[in-house]
Amino acid sequence: MTQLWIALACVLLPALWLLVLPLRTARRWRDKQLAFEQHDTAVEQNVAIFQRRLAALENAHADGKVDATQLAEERLELERSLLDDTATRQRRPLKPYASGRWVVPLVMLALGAGSLAWYQQQGAADDLVLWAIGQEVREHPEGSREMYIERLEAQASQQPSNPNLWSTLFPLYRQTGQADNAVAALERLIALEGRQPSLLAQLAQLRFFMAGRELTDEVQGLVDEVLAEDPRQPTALGILGIHAFDAGDYAQAIDRWRRAVANVENPDIAASLREGIQVAQSRLGEEEGRQVTQADGPGVQVRVSLDPDLASQVDGDDKVFIVARDVDGEQPPLAVVQGLVSELPMTVVLDDRAAMTADAQISQAREVRLMVRVSPTGQASPQAGDLWGSVDRVDVGPINAREATRVTIDRVFE
Repeated sequence: MTQLWIALACVLLPALWLLVLPLRTARRWRDKQLAFEQHDTAVEQNVAIFQRRLAALENAHADGKVDATQLAEERLELERSLLDDTATRQRRPLKPYASGRWVVPLVMLALGAGSLAWYQQQGAADDLVLWAIGQEVREHPEGSREMYIERLEAQASQQPSNPNLWSTLFPLYRQTGQADNAVAALERLIALEGRQPSLLAQLAQLRFFMAGRELTDEVQGLVDEVLAEDPRQPTALGILGIHAFDAGDYAQAIDRWRRAVANVENPDIAASLREGIQVAQSRLGEEEGRQVTQADGPGVQVRVSLDPDLASQVDGDDKVFIVARDVDGEQPPLAVVQGLVSELPMTVVLDDRAAMTADAQISQAREVRLMVRVSPTGQASPQAGDLWGSVDRVDVGPINAREATRVTIDRVFE
């Protein structure tokens, strides 16, 4: 904290110096202004000009060029002009250069106090304390995770409304096997941050493992709430995949984990999900690179592969978007499934479960156009350099009644 106050002082001192600086130069500027006013001859020049114009006007009257009426009018105009010019030149007496100096200390005090009050309200002093605790524990000769947790717990009574404190404590409790404390910290974080899908999914995951990998009513309710808000939330899908795997429904587990791995950002978690998919595939006795859940409703089964000539242009972690659209292209996508290049070749099912909105579903169409795109940037909209492939017209019908439609990624989007 000492370093923080030193840094704030280093920022504040230049501002205070700028307030004092005009006082140091006030006398010099007053002397210059006084000298200027004393040597200013603008009034004399205006009077001389008035006299020349008036003499010229009287000469014109003497020569008969201007009558008495015109003489009176123009003389009045010249006098008014002289009054206007000389009136603007009247100056108030200069104040002493030291007048008003007492205001500067008050402004400096207000600036310092205001800055401190603003930082107390809007600054991150609490988070800085957490950072300092982490630094202290890391530099301590006997520093440990338990010491870190103990120091953070001491801050809980002082910072009960700091979400960063609870978001730091929660994973530490989980890593050290303190499941009940982890749940309490996570629930406190949810109370502060709101029922965000990512937080609810982590709570469901904790409850799921605490219940011995049992999909209890509480866990199911949390998972349903998460997927209603974010149907592609990877943690919730991972829970459903584990439950299906434990129940022996390996095809369902593969489908859930496939959807999860397409949206997970942590490479370690993605690798773990891929290993789970491989185990489920071996249990299922599949020799293909991917297995999906068969659906009873209408849809399209798609077998996606990559042209070997383009393999060098993509990376295993690049996203693959498999999209079904209406043939005329007038509606939003009817179904969208994501995967990764590392999973190619893959077989996926496009049905109403993959719909983006309830108003545009694949079951409402008789034919669809299939579009498959590899996006190195992960963007949902096409970008130059993306790889793609398509099939223009594919009938929609019972998935179990037909073979998968083959789509090869063999072109580059320009």
